[in-house]
Amino acid sequence: MIKEVSIVIQPEKEKDENFIQKEICLALKKQGISFEEKDISTVFVKKSIDARHRNIKLFLRYKVYIGENPSDEFALPEWKTADGKRTVAIIGSGPAGLFGALKLLEHGVRPVVIERGSETSKRKRDIAMISTTGIVDENSNYCFGEGGAGTFSDGKLYTRSNKRGNINGILKIFEHFGADKKILTDAHPHIGTDKLPAIVNNIRNFILQQGGEFLFDTECVDFILEKSGSEKIVKGVVVKNHGEIKSIFADAVLLATGHSADSIYTLLAKNSPESLEAKTFAMGVRVEHPRTLIDLIQFHGEKKQELGAAEYRLTSQIDGRGVYSFCMCPGGFVVPSSTGPSEIVVNGMSAAGRNSKWSNSAIVVETRPEDIPNEFVEKAKSIGTEKIAGLLFRKFIEQKTFENGIGQKAPAQRLVDFLNRKSSESLPPASYAPGVVASRLDEWLPAQISNRLEKAFVEFNKSMKGFVCDDALLIASETRTSTPVRILRGKESFECLGLRNLFPAGEGSGYSGGIVSSAMDGENACERIALQWSK
Repeated sequence: MIKEVSIVIQPEKEKDENFIQKEICLALKKQGISFEEKDISTVFVKKSIDARHRNIKLFLRYKVYIGENPSDEFALPEWKTADGKRTVAIIGSGPAGLFGALKLLEHGVRPVVIERGSETSKRKRDIAMISTTGIVDENSNYCFGEGGAGTFSDGKLYTRSNKRGNINGILKIFEHFGADKKILTDAHPHIGTDKLPAIVNNIRNFILQQGGEFLFDTECVDFILEKSGSEKIVKGVVVKNHGEIKSIFADAVLLATGHSADSIYTLLAKNSPESLEAKTFAMGVRVEHPRTLIDLIQFHGEKKQELGAAEYRLTSQIDGRGVYSFCMCPGGFVVPSSTGPSEIVVNGMSAAGRNSKWSNSAIVVETRPEDIPNEFVEKAKSIGTEKIAGLLFRKFIEQKTFENGIGQKAPAQRLVDFLNRKSSESLPPASYAPGVVASRLDEWLPAQISNRLEKAFVEFNKSMKGFVCDDALLIASETRTSTPVRILRGKESFECLGLRNLFPAGEGSGYSGGIVSSAMDGENACERIALQWSK
């Protein structure tokens, strides 16, 4: 017999195995289940924290095996060696690309992963250069390179995308390639940017071992197209590696380029503007507090070291648009995520220990296609389609941020000064390694963003008293929460509506948000690719 039980305990009892065993037995008896304690085996399923009240509680869920041996709840796929009969070019080595490649190997299909950025070892050095010299490598940075944007910016695995696929299956694969087993049970699983690169390397090495191929420092610059009547069929891609141009032919192409590859959208605007759709996205700032302050607010003035760094989630509706926290990083850092030399973009990350002196989060404003100023709409039309106007508006804000910083030192303002619309005479210590410079964010951020942020912070301080304080720092600008463009595809086929044999997937195509949902989307797209050849 197998039963699931939930128990509620105080945080200090979490490590008391005898106490927990007694609580599990008591929960079974309340269900009217007869058993001998010696016949019970338990598997921890999930933990969540209720910190809404002063009396903080832990909710623990267990799967209890009565008279049975626990089985492995999460089976790994059966991967095959690629037979070479079919090849799929995968543009991008983020989670959609990597997990898409693994899915193809379940069918024996050969993946060729084409990544404009570098391997993690070189990428790590290029990222360090941003903080030490202010130099941004346009192809190797926090957004581009092996593993995608999440590799060096966080490693959060929490998703609400239950209908997209098997979340536990994705987590099991990460665990198989080196992640801690606790990601299988934590309510908000998190690998950490200090551990994720090695896991990504393990996945790459396995794909190579099974007959796949990786091409780093290789950018997709065009599609190889063949016309059949009114249809355009993708037969492969044209790539550039250190100035050398060559063609790579493939039976299908998975487009998994991530949310920062603007050149791909421009390429589609030229070849197939009908396959693009403008979508809602969000932009704003990073807010950073001392970690101890957020911990005390969330744990009601008590120090709860056993609970780790506190998280928060904030949301409000301001003047018809959502304003909300995004990618909250407890015990984390604000990091530079620019992909060009004349822009500043910030993001957040946490190491596995979540033990830095700060906690930060993006606070962003919903931006709809109708919110884009007309000047960017007209400029987008001249490029190929007005549907990429959001990209141009995003770029404008990133360049405006650069103009108000110094090199990669980001413009910043105390939160209280932002609300009082005045200059910050000094700035508190910040985790952002390139450094921060005082700037009037309230003056140069677009009014549709700054005015809503101002009202939202007042609302947030009501639910988290002390959130608005002298030590709270705003760092600009957070613009890459998601892409402003969606690449249209068939609901069942996953094939691009304007280009045959092209399969858009992941965040850059507008179908996911985060590591796990992108991984599942890449899997789903490659499953469709492989199945079309097995019919």
